[in-house]
Amino acid sequence: MTAASVLTASGRRPVYTPGGPALWKGRPLGPEAVLGLLEASVVHREGALLALSKPADLPVLGRPGELSLTALLPALRRRLGLPAELHVVKAPARECSGLVLLSACPRVTEQLQRSFTAARRRAQFPATYSAVTVGIPAEAEGEISVGLCWQQKGDAAAVVAVPSPGRRSVARGEVKCTLTRYRLLGAAGGCALLQLQPRTAFPEQLQVHLTLLLCPALGDHRHASRVGTVLGEPFLLPPQETPTPCTQVLDAELMSRLQLSPHHRLPLHLHLQQLVLPHTVLSAPPPPHFLRTLRLLGLPSPPLPPH
Repeated sequence: MTAASVLTASGRRPVYTPGGPALWKGRPLGPEAVLGLLEASVVHREGALLALSKPADLPVLGRPGELSLTALLPALRRRLGLPAELHVVKAPARECSGLVLLSACPRVTEQLQRSFTAARRRAQFPATYSAVTVGIPAEAEGEISVGLCWQQKGDAAAVVAVPSPGRRSVARGEVKCTLTRYRLLGAAGGCALLQLQPRTAFPEQLQVHLTLLLCPALGDHRHASRVGTVLGEPFLLPPQETPTPCTQVLDAELMSRLQLSPHHRLPLHLHLQQLVLPHTVLSAPPPPHFLRTLRLLGLPSPPLPPH
């Protein structure tokens, strides 16, 4: 495990101590180091297509002056000796790790984007994620189907669930009907390893869906506070009563098992592991921080889904 395995949202790298937690401190991880990490994470290269595994907390489109995948693509193209400019076809959100699909041909980019749209219309699930959750779902497998929308909360906007959206709000695009299929792969110490397959795409969809299962993702510092406990039993807090997003609160036993210090801030344990394309299937193993958590919790490594 290397210190360059994960990026923090602040652009700093975690320092891994032998057998200990990832501490969010140290020197900033510069463009050259990130480029080296991306180059080493290439999992597929064929014709105009390139696939690599993105570290957690690296944005695809960053704010001005922020290190981002898009800003690094020209330099990555030169390093790999590609003749044409790279475009992002599909990528996980900033907080997530996992597969990024890149194309050096605009026509191929358009064809792939159309294929993903067509797959969703055929009720297929081209993307498969792995997640470590705090909590174990009541059912070993199932689907989460709910409307999602943006809701203003103070000075910030948050994604919230709308259990029974009206037809007009859906037609106007104010609410989007979303669906995720999940399967339990393993459980230990009150945590679980889940396989997630979203059929729809909405910002933070998987994190919100996991909170509705009362099993927030480990390292979800935005939505985990919606799940409270009474006498050890989890329950869902209304959005208006949810505390301001902050570092996810973990109980002392879990902190001990994960060998975490009180000031430690875990990266999100949500990894885009597999993408099904028209003529091939791409996959990427989870990053070191994810595998380390599985080992400490006694959870199995996520298998590659059948295709």
